[in-house]
Amino acid sequence: MSKIGKLPIPVPGTVKVAINDGRITAEGPKGKLELAFPPLTSVALDEESKQIVVTRDGDQARARAMHGLCRSLINNMVIGVDKGYERKLEIHGTGFRATVNGNVVNMQLGYSHEINHEIPAQVEVKVERNTQITITGPDKQSVGLVASELRSYYPVEPYKGKGVRYSDEVVIRKKGKREGA
Repeated sequence: MSKIGKLPIPVPGTVKVAINDGRITAEGPKGKLELAFPPLTSVALDEESKQIVVTRDGDQARARAMHGLCRSLINNMVIGVDKGYERKLEIHGTGFRATVNGNVVNMQLGYSHEINHEIPAQVEVKVERNTQITITGPDKQSVGLVASELRSYYPVEPYKGKGVRYSDEVVIRKKGKREGA
């Protein structure tokens, strides 16, 4: 049995879960998410104990892999619609800044042009002090994807430390050229 897949998923009181036709829907204070079950898995909701139980169909390697995956995806959905997910980015560099205009993040990162990145639905982006970006939303995958896409426009370089980085990222700095060596 899968160590992750066999664990039941607790459903908080603020979240409503519906299972029908191979799909699960979770709705809570942060939004609504829907997921189709991966193949070779079954999902059941225990109304009495307010828990979701994931089981697998068969014992082949693919079924074992899908068992843990399905449980993790559903757990992330339930947590996301209840509490939400958040990623923070920092921009380092002279003249580097970001602003949000409607559903577009506008970034000036030292290039000859501005970078405009569209924000997907259910994801919210806030910019504080022109250099602190906070990305929030109920879907863990889309929050992480937006954060990685914004970071990819100017990843941190190791010599001066300029660029876009995660707030908890550790940048290992390199020494530049030395004179007289």
